[in-house]
Amino acid sequence: MTDNTQEISVTPATLHKRKIAMLVLGSIFLSIALLWILYWLIWLRFEAYTDDAYVNGNMVQLMSQIPGTVVEIHTDATQLVTAGQVLIKLDRADYAVAMQRAKANLAQSVRQVRQYFANAAQAQQNVILDKANLVKAQLDLQRRVGLVGDRAVSREEMQHYKTAVEAAEASYNVSLHSLDAARALVENSHLYTNPLVELAKSELKTAYLNLQRTTIVAPITGYVAKRNVQPGEQVSMNSVMLAIIPLVNTWVDANYKESSLNNLRVNQPVTLYADAYPGITYHGKVAGLNAGTGSVFSLLPPQNATGNWIKIVQRLPVRISLNADELQKNPLQLGLSMRVTVQTKDRSGTRMQKTRDQQFNLCTTAYAKQLANVEHLINKILQENSPDMFLPRVVT
Repeated sequence: MTDNTQEISVTPATLHKRKIAMLVLGSIFLSIALLWILYWLIWLRFEAYTDDAYVNGNMVQLMSQIPGTVVEIHTDATQLVTAGQVLIKLDRADYAVAMQRAKANLAQSVRQVRQYFANAAQAQQNVILDKANLVKAQLDLQRRVGLVGDRAVSREEMQHYKTAVEAAEASYNVSLHSLDAARALVENSHLYTNPLVELAKSELKTAYLNLQRTTIVAPITGYVAKRNVQPGEQVSMNSVMLAIIPLVNTWVDANYKESSLNNLRVNQPVTLYADAYPGITYHGKVAGLNAGTGSVFSLLPPQNATGNWIKIVQRLPVRISLNADELQKNPLQLGLSMRVTVQTKDRSGTRMQKTRDQQFNLCTTAYAKQLANVEHLINKILQENSPDMFLPRVVT
C-alpha cells in the first residue's frame, strides 16, 4: 500500500507572519482592556445605573363636596383644564330650597332678637315703675306710723298700708327677676352679634356654600384622566368622578438594589433617558431615598421571622427630581419607563434628608372665593329686617 499523506511544510516566512498577527491581536485586546480599565477608573465606577425606573407624579382625585345628581359635564379624558375651570355641575334644586329656608330663618331670628331687646327694655321700665310704687308705699306707711298712737289712723287702715308695702315689694322683686330673664337673652351682645343671629348666619353660610358647591371646578391645572362620572348619576362625597394630573410636576422613582445604595447621595446629578422620547436626554438630581422598600408598603408585608426563609435582594425607590424646563418641552406621562444613571463622584452629601425641605408647596386657591358674596347677602337681610337699627339700651 502506498501512503498518500503528504507532509505540510511551514516556511519561516509563514511563522513570522503568524507571530506578527498574534502580536497585533494581542496588542488590540490589551489596548481594549486597558481602555476599559481606564474608562472604569475615570467614569464607570462613579455611575449607578438602573432601568427599573418609572415616572411618577401627583394624581388629584376630584370628588364632590356634597351629594347630588350630575346634570352637566364639561370635560373628558386627555383634555387640559386650568385651576378654577368649571368641570361638572350638580342639580341645584334642593340646595336652592335650603338656601331660601336659611334666608328666611335669618330674617326671623333678627326679628325675634329685636323682640328680645324690646322685652328687656320693657322689663327695665317695669322695674323702675315698681320701685317707684314701693318707695311711695313705704313713705305712706312711715307718715302714718306716728299717728297710730294719737288715734288719727285706725289699726285697720295701718294694716292696709303695711299690706300695700309688702305687695309693692313683691311686685318689685318679680320685676327684677323678669329683668334678669330678659337681660340674659340680650346682654353683652348687639342685634347683629346675638347668639341666635350668629347661629342663623352660620346656617345661611352653610346653605350658601352647598349651593356654590353644586358647581365643581378644577382645583389645579393639569390633564384629565379616568373620568368615571356620567350625566344623571347620583354622586356622594366619597365617589371619585375623575382625576387631574399636573404633568409639569412629575418625578422619577428609580428602584435600586440595596447593594447599589452605598454611593448614592442627595443632590447628586442624574442623567435620564425615556423610551417614549428616543434621542432626548433629561437631567435631574437625587431628591432623596425612600424610607422603606416596596415590600414594606405592600398589602401583605413579608414575615421573614416565621417559616422557611429565602433571601431576596430588595429594591429601594430613589426619587429623582427633573429639570422643569425640560419637562415643559417634553412632558412625561405617569408610568413611563426610564433609564437612570446617577453620577456618584461627589459623595459629600447624605443619603437621607437632614433638614426640612421648604420648596415643596402643592396647594389650590380654586375654593378661596366660595364665600365671597355671602357677607353682602347677610348684611342685606339684616338691614331689611332692622331698618332703623333701634336697639333699646339695657342698663346692667
